Amino acid sequence: MIEIRFHGRGGQGTVVASKILADAIAKEGKYVQAYPEFGVERRGAPVFAFLRIDDKPIYDKSRIYAPDHVIVVDPTLIEAIDVTEGLKEGGWIIVNSDKNPEQLKFPQKFNVATINATHIAVKHKLGTMAAPIVNTAIVGAVVKVLKLGNIESVLEAVKEGVPAKSEENAAAAKEAYEKA
Repeated sequence: MIEIRFHGRGGQGTVVASKILADAIAKEGKYVQAYPEFGVERRGAPVFAFLRIDDKPIYDKSRIYAPDHVIVVDPTLIEAIDVTEGLKEGGWIIVNSDKNPEQLKFPQKFNVATINATHIAVKHKLGTMAAPIVNTAIVGAVVKVLKLGNIESVLEAVKEGVPAKSEENAAAAKEAYEKA
């Protein structure tokens, strides 16, 4: 089983990203489970989302405490909370950032990848300049880095799961996939 924890802030599309990723992976014939955990339910508050992937049905519905990988949708959370808490050695940390992975000060026991999902979202007019919606770009990068499936499944899941600006969201996912 692969367990992934997403870290983001309310309004960025973190929960939708986990759902789109689950839908894309399900199209590949895997069993998936995606669910959020909210604290204070307001825009800008930290949000967690969890994703489990397996070849057989998944019955565990608990919070993921020891993820295989971590996705950081909002890079300011790196300074605010310990996004690596419980992360298994050798796990990937995929961060929405304009920095190179080496610039982020994570322990060497983890693999780090960055994708400037904010730039991609702004380029494709997803959200606003002040509050870009980066979820589809994140999904494209995650699928590529973690080798979870193919881009065609992602594009289909994006078009089904994001009715607003579906073509722009699909283009953002594809661009992030290609750049990751």
